[in-house]
This record gives sequence, C-alpha cells and structure tokens, in this order.
Amino acid sequence: MRSRIILFILGLFVWFLLSWPPDLQHLLVGVLVAGFVAFMTGDMFVQRPQLFTHIKRYFWFAYYLPLFIWECIKANIDVAYRVSHPDVPIHPGIVKVKTTLKSETGLTFLANSITLTPGTLSVDVDQDGGFLYIHWIDVKDKDIEIATKIVVERFEKILRRIFE
Repeated sequence: MRSRIILFILGLFVWFLLSWPPDLQHLLVGVLVAGFVAFMTGDMFVQRPQLFTHIKRYFWFAYYLPLFIWECIKANIDVAYRVSHPDVPIHPGIVKVKTTLKSETGLTFLANSITLTPGTLSVDVDQDGGFLYIHWIDVKDKDIEIATKIVVERFEKILRRIFE
C-alpha cells in the first residue's frame, strides 16, 4: 500500500509539472490518472519504498539528469557526423559489459540510459551475472573491462548512489 501512495504522489507531481498552470480541471484529471496508475502498477513500481525518504538520492538524480542530457548531445553529434561523412569508419558489434547494480530499477535506468544515448543499444540484461549486452555503433574494444569503462561507468557510479 505504501508503494502505491508514493507512486500516486510522484505521478501527481509529474502531472502538475506537465500541465502548468494548475486549474480545477487539471487537478481532477491528475488525481484520477495518478490514482489509476498507482492502483494498477503500484506493487510493481516500487520494491523498496524506504529509498524515497533519502533526500540525497534526489540531489544525485538532479546531478544525473544534466549529465545524461550532455552525453546524449555528444552522442547525437557523433552519430550525425558518422551518418553525414561516410568515410568515417564504423565498427558495429555487440559487447558484453559488467555492472555492479543489483536492483531492477537501477539496471533498468542503466539499460535505458545506454539505449537512449545514440550509438548504443541495450540488447539484453543478465541480472544474475551482472552483465549487459550492448550493441555499439563503433566498438572501440571487445574486452569486458575496457568496454565497461567506456559505455557503462559514466552512468553506473551515479545510478548506484540513487538506486542501491
């Protein structure tokens, strides 16, 4: 029940941010939508609701967002350059990288962060072994340790502080 309440509050907060300026109609629809989502998915969304009480996690998330946006901008420029200049060599392939994240939410955020960054795509997650399989547009090294440093490390350190 506690996870549904937390999800309702978060959903309502996001709804208010997206439907600014607030009025009575938006408030009522927001309460209905947030309530429906919390009722239907509340038990799946939050496995450990006590993590939401740690304020420093929100600061780390606020730090993570601009970093993620910056990495996306850099990757977009790189991919656009590769597309517009066919002479630039690409070496596509799937690499295996190691992660120390254990929580499902942390792994999901990491896999989505990698996928949303152009040039990389999360193909599979091996939660038990702690591995991700990433399709990379320009494989720089197939060694697990080196590929992990290049692809995963920039996001993983921050996501560990948020979700672990």
